[in-house]
Amino acid sequence: MPHWTVHLEGGPRRVNHAAVAVGHRVFSFGGYCSGEDYETLRQIDVHVFNAVSLRWRKLPPACCCPSKVPYMRYGHTAVLIDDVIYIWGGRNDTEGACNVLYTFHTGTEQWTTPGVSGHVPGARDGHSACVLERNMYVFGGFEQLGTPARWRDFHSATVIGSKMFVFGGRADRSGPFHSNNEIYCNRIRAFDLLTETWLEVPQCSPPPEGRRSHSAFSYRGELYVFGGYNARLNRHFQDLWRYTPETGRWQRVEVQGKGPCARRRQCCCIVGDKILLFGGTSPSQDQDLQDEFYLMDHSDLYILDFSPSLKTLCKLAVLQYSLDQSCLPHDIRWELSAMTTNSNISRPLLSSHG
Repeated sequence: MPHWTVHLEGGPRRVNHAAVAVGHRVFSFGGYCSGEDYETLRQIDVHVFNAVSLRWRKLPPACCCPSKVPYMRYGHTAVLIDDVIYIWGGRNDTEGACNVLYTFHTGTEQWTTPGVSGHVPGARDGHSACVLERNMYVFGGFEQLGTPARWRDFHSATVIGSKMFVFGGRADRSGPFHSNNEIYCNRIRAFDLLTETWLEVPQCSPPPEGRRSHSAFSYRGELYVFGGYNARLNRHFQDLWRYTPETGRWQRVEVQGKGPCARRRQCCCIVGDKILLFGGTSPSQDQDLQDEFYLMDHSDLYILDFSPSLKTLCKLAVLQYSLDQSCLPHDIRWELSAMTTNSNISRPLLSSHG
């Protein structure tokens, strides 16, 4: 059974950002935080989380031509091909949406703008992007100019095998233009990336509530969905669901340990058997302000371990039964302080190295 094993505070406070796991590191790009300036143009910020040392570091500004570095933005996507991360789309309050493709080389931590050809998609945010065999597929979103996306934005698209599974997102009953009469579809769709056709996929059990701005990832051939938001229900979610493509069965997953609060627009990356979930925004704790205009942005990180080791289970038992830790090495005691059973980590997480 999966366990929420680690809860860290003090990382970058980011919402609607984009992140990619590269080995044991997670690169997080941009996003927003309430109260920050998104009208003055500046370079996108890059934070790197080390899943071994459990430390964040912020990269210094790039020293290349400004046109080769994306401006600070939110609602963009990031995908990994080989050791290069491709950033596309997103918007800020001054420039609006963007359709320039940027590349970030993880070995040198340098930016470039590769040459592109063909029909370039319109500038947008709230789209999805995924990769199969060195091809990046962009779907949906809300276009800045031209015809807005006709189906949904802030959905998820996850590749399993040669198929892209699309779940959730926001649409409108009036068609492509938003009239504040929103639809939240909870029927899963699949696109065959080899034949480039949409498929009917089985769905033999009740699915989760429709939602947008959730997280989705694949693990061992199954699709997982966490959190999100439904404006028609005025509800944020903190549930974890599993979809099995072969059977079409949805199942809510029971998880041990204390997990994240209900939220949306967080990032979720997989490192081995662990899921790293961080950031996002949630309703204010003031019960009189439970709507999307009173939100608090998060700087926390949670680790969901699908295959906890015996060492990890022993640490959880030490915390669960309040066993004496005085005889344990310092590094083990520090790791225990990061386990979610009893306490949150307290030492600074942003560092200039590691």
